[in-house]
Amino acid sequence: VQLVESGGGLVQAGGSLRLSCAASGIIFRIYTMGWYRQAPGKQRELVADGNSGGDGNYADVVKGRFTISRDNAKNMVYLQMNSLKPEDTAVYYCNAKLGPASYWGQGTQVTVSS
Repeated sequence: VQLVESGGGLVQAGGSLRLSCAASGIIFRIYTMGWYRQAPGKQRELVADGNSGGDGNYADVVKGRFTISRDNAKNMVYLQMNSLKPEDTAVYYCNAKLGPASYWGQGTQVTVSS
């Protein structure tokens, strides 16, 4: 199983970024795909996740600003992040989950400057 994130970077507050995650080695369409983040000195937290054909589930702090989407034909999951804030600065991780199985990408850094 391999999850490869891309799209992170440095952006000013109020800006936007789109993260992408390419998955391989799993039957993508049956997995819950999600994005988590971990800021320095803090625990990893759920940002958003979702199943095929369902609405996304979002952390309260990102609702209305972030949107998770997936393309089952391409085995891709995306996180569109708008109105970014300095407190969104973190390493963002892609996750694939099915029952007890949980797989992680290597992470991509997102830095939001004020």
